Amino acid sequence: MHTRLLEDSPGTDDKLSSPFEQRFFKTRSVIVTGEINDKLAARVVTQLLALADAGDAPINMFISSPGGHVESGDMVHDMIKFIRPRVRTIGSGWVASAGALIFIGAAKEDRYCLPNTRFLLHEPSGGVGGPVTDIQIQAEQLRQMRERFNKLFAAATGQTPERIAADTARDFWLNTDEALAYGLLGKVISSVTSWNTTRTRMPIFTASASSEGKPSSSRTRFVIMRTPSSRSMSATMW
Repeated sequence: MHTRLLEDSPGTDDKLSSPFEQRFFKTRSVIVTGEINDKLAARVVTQLLALADAGDAPINMFISSPGGHVESGDMVHDMIKFIRPRVRTIGSGWVASAGALIFIGAAKEDRYCLPNTRFLLHEPSGGVGGPVTDIQIQAEQLRQMRERFNKLFAAATGQTPERIAADTARDFWLNTDEALAYGLLGKVISSVTSWNTTRTRMPIFTASASSEGKPSSSRTRFVIMRTPSSRSMSATMW
């Protein structure tokens, strides 16, 4: 399940939700929770683009997710890097799979988490089906996906792709101290005041990055799905 905008919720009174939404928009914050799917990705990217158009001040993205569709995670990950404002990702609860992919969209110095956050990384796995030729194609896509993820997480953490591949061959859990040592996380924060390092004022709280500039997880499972009406392939991370 993903977090819905108030206007997506049945029975919501727009007159009541509007002041809250306007106030929340001014905090320059985005919430990413639950399953990462195309609807959530569309909502998050829309919010990122709107906030980027509103100004160049940093954007705070709060993440707690078990993962979801690979392509949806890629969309948000790439948009974090694409827009002009720096995006600070803040993990809470667990940051897993596609959630971890989104988390590392920010530069290391802009990656934060709360004290009880857990991370989990491991290699993609999934079922394939259909004609032999299609199975070969799908298996090759999985291999390429794993190689791409190894490179992405290597670049984000400072580890080598070979180290990432070896560590994620099985469930690879990290607590906050381990995530810091591994290079996945930039800083653990326990309160708004511990996060505040500048005088930049936001409507609800003050926040800033820890140092330089802009640039997991539950069990991650990748599944190849084919529908009778389409020969397209969709990968899912869990």
